[in-house]
Amino acid sequence: MLTLLRKKKLTDNQVANIFVNGIIETAETAFPELAGFINDCPEFTASPSLEEKDYGRFLMIIAASNMSQISKHFHDGHDKRIARFCLDKFAQVFELKPEDFARKIKSYKNFMGRVNHPSKNPVYAMSKAMFFKYKLNDFQESYFQEMNTPNPIFLKNLDEWMKNFLWDWGTFVDKYRIVEG
Repeated sequence: MLTLLRKKKLTDNQVANIFVNGIIETAETAFPELAGFINDCPEFTASPSLEEKDYGRFLMIIAASNMSQISKHFHDGHDKRIARFCLDKFAQVFELKPEDFARKIKSYKNFMGRVNHPSKNPVYAMSKAMFFKYKLNDFQESYFQEMNTPNPIFLKNLDEWMKNFLWDWGTFVDKYRIVEG
């Protein structure tokens, strides 16, 4: 009971601000290192030569994956309000209509679900989405290229990177009391 009284209050809108700003900052700052890892990966026959500024698909992958987790940690309508605020804020940043950005997120979620089927692990989904969205199959040895599947060594190493981009909603909920607003 005392922990509820000591938790800092945040509105749904504030949670969305923290989330959107965090995702964008993470994508911008982390992608150059991630691109370097991918470009130098010994499992590829040639470097994919990802550019440090090409983080757009990465941003969409981590945004879609993390937004998928909201409903698992928030209830009583907070999940829908937070998701709506997030979509609105992302849309504003990218100068899109909220419904257009919502369609993009849904498209990424569906894509990630397909490439990760039957697994439901969000880290694996992000790794496989990175593999396919950045067309990394083109840089693999022919065996894996013909199967159109990531080299398992590369995928395991990419999973280690991607788990760092999964928002810790559980800790967030433990630390803050979310109120409507």
